[in-house]
Amino acid sequence: MTTTELASGFADKVLGAQSTFRAVMEAMARPGRIHRIAVEAGTPAPLMHASAALALTLFDHDTPIWLDAAIAADGTVAQWLKFHTGAPLTDDPPTAAFALIGDGSALPPFERFALGTPEYPDRSTTLIIQVQALGSGASYRLHGPGIDGEALLQASLRPADLFDRLSINAALFPRGLDVVLVSGDQVVAIPRTTRLSQGS
Repeated sequence: MTTTELASGFADKVLGAQSTFRAVMEAMARPGRIHRIAVEAGTPAPLMHASAALALTLFDHDTPIWLDAAIAADGTVAQWLKFHTGAPLTDDPPTAAFALIGDGSALPPFERFALGTPEYPDRSTTLIIQVQALGSGASYRLHGPGIDGEALLQASLRPADLFDRLSINAALFPRGLDVVLVSGDQVVAIPRTTRLSQGS
């Protein structure tokens, strides 16, 4: 594939990155709340729109990226990322600053990713996981900083035990993983400070 055949980046690089960065920062500050990323950006399959916008905003030469098999399948996304972000790809999950997950059912154990250290808890992998739906599906209760009492999130997730797996964060804090769920142009952040339980 030549560069002329690759999907475009942001229609407006500066405004697109600024708008997306504000959206993801607000999502991190308000865990469980659905935010929409409405900027115009090229989206190479199988990336969803919000995943592409997050990549264009957050990835750069200093952020190694791990792609799961679903995202890496035909090499299109890898080429697009290299052209638009310059981010290096890695086959070794513990070295990744970000991981793009297209098939949650094949999500590796969280212990395979970087969990940070007590001295540098920020040196962990942020997981960007594409899911079937946000705003419908099973109900999850969220507690923690940025949440007034509790938040209720409905989502159709794979793996179905994702929130159970995230209980690892409670035991590891301040180490742990930050997660961004993506469905179409929607994002929900689940930072490591958030505690989760399933229920209506």
